[in-house]
Amino acid sequence: MTDNNSGEVIALQAGGDRQRDVHLPAFHAYWESMRKMGDVPRRADIDPRGIEPLLENAMIIEKVAPGLARMRIAGTALSDLLGMEVRGMPLSALIDPQDRDKLADMLADLFERPATLDLSLKAETGLGRPAMNARLLLLPLRSDLGDISRALGCFVTNGMIGRTPRRFRIQNGEVTPVILPAEGRLARGFEDAPAPFTAEIPAHRGERPYLRVVK
Repeated sequence: MTDNNSGEVIALQAGGDRQRDVHLPAFHAYWESMRKMGDVPRRADIDPRGIEPLLENAMIIEKVAPGLARMRIAGTALSDLLGMEVRGMPLSALIDPQDRDKLADMLADLFERPATLDLSLKAETGLGRPAMNARLLLLPLRSDLGDISRALGCFVTNGMIGRTPRRFRIQNGEVTPVILPAEGRLARGFEDAPAPFTAEIPAHRGERPYLRVVK
């Protein structure tokens, strides 16, 4: 990241194998646990306590146009990668320009099908930019209006950040369609489905631009 006082670039170790092997599957499992009667979870259903081990790597993205999404909420590890505040920036800011069209196609699947995305990434290298791999997981969410226009994401890396900004090429991408339940069964299921957590999570209106754990 960049020291705000001196402007010096500081190399950081971001993520690692432990996050890949243990925390990411748990992150995905948490999203699955929020699927009431098999539907896509709502943004308001997401409790930061459920993703606490990867909170600094987490994000909530918002669809702004077909194939285009912005980071509405983002953990500090994402800002470290670009050396600046990333809230409000397009998700494509983390991706090498050569692969942004590919990302756009996958984002269209994420929101329209809907589908989950699991991307393997590799950073560009050069002077002050050592080898770095990453994995991006994106899981669809419904807004308070009920449309699928949000997604819960996690971006974990393995390697030193070095000189910022760091951007990534897409090496592999897995798009997995989400099977939705029949509307009638879904409506009945929502009537009595209990919420796994009781902490109040800010809704889209007045949504706070950060993720935090409520103890």
